[in-house]
Amino acid sequence: MLGKKPVTAQKRGETRALCLGLGMVACSVIMYFFIGITIVPLYNKSVWTNKGICELKNASIKEQQHCSFNDGSSDENKFQYPCLHIMVNLTPVGQVVKLYHQEETVFRNPKCSYIPPTLKNYTAVQENVEKVRQNFTEAKVFYCYYDPSGQEATVLLYRQYLPEFLLFTFVWPSLMLIGGVLIIVLVKISQYFSILLAPQYRTGI
Repeated sequence: MLGKKPVTAQKRGETRALCLGLGMVACSVIMYFFIGITIVPLYNKSVWTNKGICELKNASIKEQQHCSFNDGSSDENKFQYPCLHIMVNLTPVGQVVKLYHQEETVFRNPKCSYIPPTLKNYTAVQENVEKVRQNFTEAKVFYCYYDPSGQEATVLLYRQYLPEFLLFTFVWPSLMLIGGVLIIVLVKISQYFSILLAPQYRTGI
């Protein structure tokens, strides 16, 4: 009876470790699936892969033609803010194109070059948009991202979905997957040696 208790405790520990390993593998698969349906499509849509130099041509605020940004289906979630238009000369191709702040700006409201971070206080929104316009006016020449194929006739000031960003999103699920697999392998190795040593325990060696 005394000999069976350590064996029973070992089996319980192996079962728990095996469940932990399988749980980690399952969680990593779910995370891979979530990344595949959310972040990867956005990364594929980000065609602005080349970095070039842009020269400011015009930065104007359309005060009388506010752009509406709908953050939901109801009218209560519909906001208005001054629409900033920024036109630049893309020096690598010698073409005047519209500049956007980042990919999210293009996806959410392609009418305006910039979306303020908050839309609750209209006075603060006006000040924020005007400050951004002044920053572009003072900079005049800056780096931007453009589509090397020429199919997308716009440029970005910042690019959110860089290859480094995509790789970083795969780090945690990959570490979890590797950890889960290692736990499962160690449990299987422990079970294998337990089977080999079982006859010796039974004969009292």
